[in-house]
Amino acid sequence: MLLETTAAKVCYVAGLTVFLTSLGCWAVLGYQESSPVLSTAEAVMKDEAFVRAAARGGLCEIKLGKLAMDQGSNEGVKAFGTRMVAEHTKAGDDLKEAAKEEHIGLPTNLAAKDQATYDRLSKLTGADFDQAYAQDMVKDHQQDLRDFQREANYGNDDAIREFASATVPMIQQHLDQAKDMLKAVLPASVQRTTGNPSRQRRGH
Repeated sequence: MLLETTAAKVCYVAGLTVFLTSLGCWAVLGYQESSPVLSTAEAVMKDEAFVRAAARGGLCEIKLGKLAMDQGSNEGVKAFGTRMVAEHTKAGDDLKEAAKEEHIGLPTNLAAKDQATYDRLSKLTGADFDQAYAQDMVKDHQQDLRDFQREANYGNDDAIREFASATVPMIQQHLDQAKDMLKAVLPASVQRTTGNPSRQRRGH
């Protein structure tokens, strides 16, 4: 009886060990199979989110550029607005091609925050408009540069990543020009006080 009991225990422990080992292997394999799918889905969602944000951002730059052409009092502001309309329209066309290739629908309206910016700036004139517009352009292009560089470096979709990479130099140029524009329209007293005119945009 003792022998039978010992043998039974050995069989039980061995069977339990095999079961738990199999269960562990199944869990690992299941995780390995499911994880890439989740990661890919998340990457696709991020690419699509970037595309839609870039499209809305471009629409905003164009609309604000037209406003600057009409309401700007500084010639540099007017010229910058003209450049925004032309170059962001071209970038928007390039984005449409990339999005069409990947079957991503693009928004045709401004984001709520961009519409609020437009409404605020549309009420300003003269030097007040010039300064507020220049500050917003520095802020917007700083954020755009970060977003486009991130997509260019880590984007999952080839067409979207290539678009972002090709557009980064344009955004960098716009940012540099926006900073120069801001220096030109801010009062000298403000520039001396801050030492960095672009920081003034944080108040808006």
